[in-house]
Amino acid sequence: MLSKADDFPVHQRPEPIAHAGTDRNFYDRYFFNGQSADGSRFFAAALGVYPHLNIVDAAFCWMQGGLQRSVFGSRILHQERMNTHAGPIAVEVVEPLQMLRVTLAETDGLAADLRFSGRHFPIEEPRFTRRMGPRTLMDITRMTQNGVWQGSVTVDGSTLDVAGWRGTRDRSWGIRPIGAADAQPLAPSVLPQFFWLWAPLNFDRHCLYFHSNDDADGSPWNRSAVLVDLERGVQTRLLSPATALRFVPRSRAIAGARISAVHPGGGSVQVDLVPEARFHMHGIGYGHPAHFHGSHHGEHMVASERFDSTAADQTLASSSHLQSLVLADLAMPDGSRHAGRGVLEQLIIGPHAPSGFREIYDLA
Repeated sequence: MLSKADDFPVHQRPEPIAHAGTDRNFYDRYFFNGQSADGSRFFAAALGVYPHLNIVDAAFCWMQGGLQRSVFGSRILHQERMNTHAGPIAVEVVEPLQMLRVTLAETDGLAADLRFSGRHFPIEEPRFTRRMGPRTLMDITRMTQNGVWQGSVTVDGSTLDVAGWRGTRDRSWGIRPIGAADAQPLAPSVLPQFFWLWAPLNFDRHCLYFHSNDDADGSPWNRSAVLVDLERGVQTRLLSPATALRFVPRSRAIAGARISAVHPGGGSVQVDLVPEARFHMHGIGYGHPAHFHGSHHGEHMVASERFDSTAADQTLASSSHLQSLVLADLAMPDGSRHAGRGVLEQLIIGPHAPSGFREIYDLA
């Protein structure tokens, strides 16, 4: 089947763009977040295309005072991957690699018209390839970019200007579990284990990125840290990145974190993170019991829900995927210090020896 994308010189294989290899778990996804300068207001959005499932879905969530208000949209893709909208939510690429627009038509008291502009060229993260026995669990490419927002969000008839808010967007594509669970279990069965940290941080003159995927013993299988000098337009990949974590007792929620690394030009880079509000990622579909990514809801579906993140039970596995809004204190090799903000995302399932976890979801 030919589609709009076939008129662009973007083909990677001798067949139409509508056909993305042979793995049913292939996906193509946008993610966005933004927060006010004081962290009191936050939004996140996502849109995913699943060519083999023939589904596109999206979500938008507004959080204020701990209350998450989400809108979900899903529809049949009809193999047209250039139609990046689902229900009332749409993503538009205004200027590739620099400017994107996210819109939400009024739904359950929420509406938005937002424009993201990158503060620097996107960072291509190391390719994520992970197997579970003979089965490929993940094989993805992702780029990440910090930026500044313009536009507005309307909440129950009151319109808020978000000009100057900072945040992050990423684009990822490849293979990871989506849609319905695989009906054929892995043989022999293995204990689920996944350790993920991600910290995109905004400062006035710098951006800093850190992520880590760890094995159960704490060995990283994909870890990277990048420092961006916004005034010089220089991206520097830091050496030997590491973290030290503190957890909230009787939970897996991170109470504080220190990221450290060696600058290739000499000296160390260190950033201390202090979590404030916690955003539960199921608010934009990640692990949601009904609106999980790639779930089938017919030709068209629009839904909304409200969730009080301050009352969430942190002892439950459903609280394992979080983005904590954080204050960040960056110490540079020259001794200067810089205050900023960002998020610390975590998804910690199963054992992780450095954190003291031994089972699927035992608690600190």
